[in-house]
Amino acid sequence: MTRISRTFGDTVQKEAVPAVSADVIFASTSSRFPSYRIGSNNQIIDAKENPKVLSMKEVVARETALLLEQQQRLSVRDLASKFEKGLAAAAKLSEEAKLREAASLEKHVLLKKLRDALESLKGRVAGRNKDDVVEAIAMVEALAVQLTQREGELIQEKAEVKKLANFLKQASQDAKKLVDEERAFARAEIENARAAVQRVEEALQEHEKMSRATGKQDLEELMKEVQEARRIIMLHQPSKVMDMEHELCALRIQLAEKSKRSLLLQKELARSKGVKDNLSNLYELDGAETLGSYLRIKPCSDIAPELSKCSIQWYRVSSEGGKKELISGACKSVYAPEPFDVGRSLQAEIIYDGQLIKLTTTGAIDPAAGLGNYVEALVRKHDVEFNVIVTQMNGVDQPSESIHVLHVGKMRMKLRKGKTAIAKEYYSSAMQLCGVRGGGNAATQALFWLAKKGFSVVLAFESERDRNAAIMLARRFAFDCNIMLAGPDDRTSLET
Repeated sequence: MTRISRTFGDTVQKEAVPAVSADVIFASTSSRFPSYRIGSNNQIIDAKENPKVLSMKEVVARETALLLEQQQRLSVRDLASKFEKGLAAAAKLSEEAKLREAASLEKHVLLKKLRDALESLKGRVAGRNKDDVVEAIAMVEALAVQLTQREGELIQEKAEVKKLANFLKQASQDAKKLVDEERAFARAEIENARAAVQRVEEALQEHEKMSRATGKQDLEELMKEVQEARRIIMLHQPSKVMDMEHELCALRIQLAEKSKRSLLLQKELARSKGVKDNLSNLYELDGAETLGSYLRIKPCSDIAPELSKCSIQWYRVSSEGGKKELISGACKSVYAPEPFDVGRSLQAEIIYDGQLIKLTTTGAIDPAAGLGNYVEALVRKHDVEFNVIVTQMNGVDQPSESIHVLHVGKMRMKLRKGKTAIAKEYYSSAMQLCGVRGGGNAATQALFWLAKKGFSVVLAFESERDRNAAIMLARRFAFDCNIMLAGPDDRTSLET
């Protein structure tokens, strides 16, 4: 039987509760997470220390070092675990002491029975055997004394073990309480840390917003200054491009005047030479022979019949071979050339009382100045819009002059009023598009569009350039879709 010494309690206490390192810091103001505040220029300042400006790198390094130091310390949870182990060891010793007490009681009973048996045997024997029995009785009594002493020691050790168990139980409860306090303190510190991080993030975001706003404002001010400087330079020092544009404009005006003068001279020359048929001197073509203008059949004699009583038909005459092509629908005294007429001569045939009068332009129709560059600039766009007025729809005049929008796209054309689409069709062989063939001087700004079978409109544009640009642009996009877009009966001449 192992004997338990009196120093067992001290030994168990030392094993169950090891020496805690001196650098362990429990709940105190020194171990709390440092509280920060935002100072001037959005810098982080420790409220407990002097308002020393710290950079973000220094703050992060400092917090990292503190976390590593706390990680290396003995945690309260480990301490509580050791207390639990010590309490379990004390309980085990208490159980062993109970078992030893039961075994001692059984020994007392056995010794008493043995002594009674020896006493009964002592009266039955004599001589040497009796002496042996007496000696045996003395030895049993000595064992009983030793057992009584051992029981006293056991009782004392039991009291010490009970005292140690109570101490360990109280220590375990204190450790649990300390763990709960430290856990609550740690949660509070975590919340403070999150709040501090959130404040830092908000300060950084605010600083970034202010930087962006300031940079954007500075950029806008700089752009305004640059534009103002350019405007001042343009006012005081005109560029060579502007000079060239003014010169080109002046040259165009002079060229138009000379062309008109040349046309008049050619007509006077034709009259002076005379013509075989005297009827040809009754009418003449009046107007500039350029795209964007219109030609009018004008009587030049008092004996000329009224045009309302005559039958009129316009033709295109190619410059090579003199092939004549009928212009379907052009049967009025006024005709506005369209882009398809550029590079060709125009001829008007007048029939009166069975007699034929032919009037031909002096040369081919000239293109409009600057129209080609304007169309090339529009081709780069995916969709081009033109403001128009619908004057006719399916051959019926429209009294309303509300503004519509014509979309000329790469794949389709669309006519809308506000957000309501009136017509929206993809380019197809059934679609027709050309200038209005007749209608006075307004024909230079109008076009005819047959979107699909059963729906046609006459659209008036804001200018001659927009009308011609819309026709050229639509034909360009339709050609990219392998569609020849032209007017009535013009597709045959295009294919040939």
